Amino acid sequence: MNTAKTWHVEVHLDEHDGRTRAKATLTTRDGTRLTGIGLARLNPTDTDVPEIGDELATARALADLAHALLDATADDIEALTHKPADIHL
Repeated sequence: MNTAKTWHVEVHLDEHDGRTRAKATLTTRDGTRLTGIGLARLNPTDTDVPEIGDELATARALADLAHALLDATADDIEALTHKPADIHL
């Protein structure tokens, strides 16, 4: 049986004093939510290109979210098998 599912990821960005913060939130079909946070800061010697800070903060937030999803997966496996789960990116 083939099944299609859609999960949504929203990324919210804010910038303050040369620092960019991204919050990536994954919402599954059943309403489960996981969040990842990423930060970037402007080096005072660099040219201010806001898009670069947005990209870096978002990449870091998505990486953090991926690790949160792996942790949730390991927890689910361990709850079913009662054995430690060893999963990696």
